[in-house]
Amino acid sequence: MARSRPRVWLVAGCAAVLLWASVAQLVAVGRLLLLFGLAGDADPSPPPSALQPPRIYKSNGYLKISCNGGLNQMRSEICDMVAVARLLNLTMVVPELDKRSFWADQSNFGDIFDVRHFIDSLRDEVHIIKQLPEKLGPGDSDIIILEMPPVSWSDEKYYLHQILPLFSKYSVIHFNKTDARLANNGISTELQLLRCRVNFHALKFTPQIEGLGNKLVHKLRAKGSFVALHLRYEMDMLAFSGCNHGLSPEEAEELKKMRYAYPWWRDKEIDSQAKRSQGLCPLTPEEASLVLKALGFQKDALIYIAAGEIYGGDRRLEPLRAAFPNLVRKEMLLDSEVLRQFQNHSSQMAALDFIVSTASDVFIPTFDGNMAKLVEGHRRFLGFRRSVVLDRRKLVELLDLYTNKTISWDNFASSVREAHKNRVAQPSCRRKLENRPKEEDYFYANPHECLANSTLCS
Repeated sequence: MARSRPRVWLVAGCAAVLLWASVAQLVAVGRLLLLFGLAGDADPSPPPSALQPPRIYKSNGYLKISCNGGLNQMRSEICDMVAVARLLNLTMVVPELDKRSFWADQSNFGDIFDVRHFIDSLRDEVHIIKQLPEKLGPGDSDIIILEMPPVSWSDEKYYLHQILPLFSKYSVIHFNKTDARLANNGISTELQLLRCRVNFHALKFTPQIEGLGNKLVHKLRAKGSFVALHLRYEMDMLAFSGCNHGLSPEEAEELKKMRYAYPWWRDKEIDSQAKRSQGLCPLTPEEASLVLKALGFQKDALIYIAAGEIYGGDRRLEPLRAAFPNLVRKEMLLDSEVLRQFQNHSSQMAALDFIVSTASDVFIPTFDGNMAKLVEGHRRFLGFRRSVVLDRRKLVELLDLYTNKTISWDNFASSVREAHKNRVAQPSCRRKLENRPKEEDYFYANPHECLANSTLCS
């Protein structure tokens, strides 16, 4: 009996270790599933994990930022400004979101993103606070807050030599515009990796948004594989771009008046036909239906429309629905009562479309705006999920030839497939153009420093 007792304890100990390891592995797998939206209707909140120790540094001052634009533009801005705060050793205030743009969305940061996760997950890089200390508030007449927009497409030298010295005079600097204020390229690998860390890990949607987004994905997957079509044919897009192909004269005039009503939309007189021929207009729903058919998608394909309200409503969608009857939107898949809390909040609705688009079997944007670029980047990060980047300039040429009956359907379809055989997102290095940053490949569409193939571009 004395000899067998140690064996019993040994067996029990081994069993306990194996059980603990199994549980730990299940927890880890579960967290990955939840992180990437693969857990269906499961609770999107991961189990608590040990926090990294906070980074200890002498803060040079406080950085406030006010984002501008839609959800995905603001997302990239937040990533950029965290990198700037880290570079300059600043204390960052939780970002303010745009409430004055066309969408008039009153959502705060905490209505879309998990504030505590954002702060805690970056504590080893940047000290982030929810609001400025009272002593630095507007009631203190001795405190002067400098409000300014940083220069667009700036590199580290600009922030170190032009911005950092300002903190010797001001305790707080408020960046009141943050779109495209950090360069795509020429940034240290350390800061590029931080931008990715913020984008892919720190900016976690609230449990309510994640839960509903995962529910949408679960409902779609229950029907089979599906395509997320980012149909950028909303009123604001058409008004801003000046694209009126396929619209009535009355509709074109309505959009023109809207463009003039917003002073920050600088383009006024726009040649829509010339812009379309250059590939600078979003595809119409009818054009999108022809392109999808030419790419080989069958009539029974399940297509999720990731977009806001389509200009012209159901009437405008009819050609696309006729070609693909299994056309669905979030409003068709979710109970209206469930969606009520998100309605009139365009950024929260866009977050749901972002989750679905990231998880879809195929992602096809009809315009290369901010959402298209950020979803492409996320899909690259998740293992190069299939994203088709349309060559709109070539497509417009082919579409006009087909609609004018200059070429046959077979010729049109084969030409579309040939033009896009190499336009599926795959490992590649960003295109760099000296002194032309706006024309470079966008960092968030291809953050190659943070992907598995990063050594190819070093």
